[in-house]
Amino acid sequence: MTRRLVIVVRADPVICGHSGEARNLAEAALTRGFDEVRIVTWPIERLQAAGLPLKPLESVLPYSDGIVVERPEPVGDYKVVDGRYIGGLVGRLVELFTDGTPTVAMSLYLSPHTTAVTDAVEVARRTGLPVDVVTVAEAVGSDVTNVVRQCVEQGRFGAAAHVLEGYLASDVCVAVSQYTKDLIVQEARVLDARHGTTYGDRCAERIAISFPAIDASLFLGLDDDAVDRHLAARGLARDGYVFYLSRLARAKGVDDLIAGFAASSAPATKTLVIAGRGPEEQELRDLAAASPVADRIVFLTDVDDAEKPFLFAGAAAYVLPTKPRPEFVETFGIALAEKALSGGGPAITTVTGGVGEAVGDTALIVDVDAPSQIAAAIDRAIGMDAGERAEWEERARAHALQFDRANVFDALFARVDAVQAARV
Repeated sequence: MTRRLVIVVRADPVICGHSGEARNLAEAALTRGFDEVRIVTWPIERLQAAGLPLKPLESVLPYSDGIVVERPEPVGDYKVVDGRYIGGLVGRLVELFTDGTPTVAMSLYLSPHTTAVTDAVEVARRTGLPVDVVTVAEAVGSDVTNVVRQCVEQGRFGAAAHVLEGYLASDVCVAVSQYTKDLIVQEARVLDARHGTTYGDRCAERIAISFPAIDASLFLGLDDDAVDRHLAARGLARDGYVFYLSRLARAKGVDDLIAGFAASSAPATKTLVIAGRGPEEQELRDLAAASPVADRIVFLTDVDDAEKPFLFAGAAAYVLPTKPRPEFVETFGIALAEKALSGGGPAITTVTGGVGEAVGDTALIVDVDAPSQIAAAIDRAIGMDAGERAEWEERARAHALQFDRANVFDALFARVDAVQAARV
């Protein structure tokens, strides 16, 4: 009998670690007995209109045979003020859930993906048609910082309850880090104190941890000649640059990195390469242009998934000085784990949010908002001899291997199997 996995997520071309995670879970499913995998996501024009940072469409890597990406069209016309795209998404999920195929439906991001899956399951069961669905909901940090916490702060009980009830209605509830779970429970308890609900205890009991899934094979065992070719194509040389790759947003601390790089000894021999797209791109370009080492700072906006392992591997250091902000807190740090698998110079980062879970004791740690510490860490990284650098590299890779997609998938789907066994 056919077994299907449906993943609801903001998928490629969105620049987001969780779009990559969805791809990795989909690919792992094909090796674990699933005959069909469908990634249900948003039409390209809707992603573009939303202002999300997007990869160039031509740079998106193909999926394996057996993985289908669906982008349901909106329902209704201009008289439907909002919800047209959600309507299309829920409608397609209802069709998938009622066609008789045993299905695992996984949503990444509670709002709106988990709420869409929850609504679709309820509708599907009310049709009277055969429904065999197990639901998995994965919460990420912005679910709390951008949705639940905002609802709590503004006293919008109903909206917060809608998100949390949809989450807890799922058969398997997971969060991408212990930090994320703790944050959810904390905000839920604030809601409970105001309204007499029990969301804090329910979340504490139900939520398990499932780290983001990474395809380690893309980053391991990189050929030295291939690294050099990729670097040469960018006008770079091995160990000749300090590297940043992530979204260009205030919460990522790129402003501190620019100041720290300028204050270090690195500009005498190194370049700062800032790779990514995001809402603060122009602001950061202006900041870099005003830096005393402006001629040593380069922006790259077209680095794709195939190229980034080589850029990680060739760097003298990788720096992600992420900081907590009201709109975003780094709840894991997928790029840090990818860098650890790739090799290269050590990572320099903060322990904001769930970053400590991503790096363990394998990165050089600096405080938030501390350019002088970033400068000192860059100097330490580029001053390491070959033996010390190799030791840091090996420890980082060993820690990051736990996040390989096969390991993450198997642990997560052991929970799914337990739910299915209990139903028999």
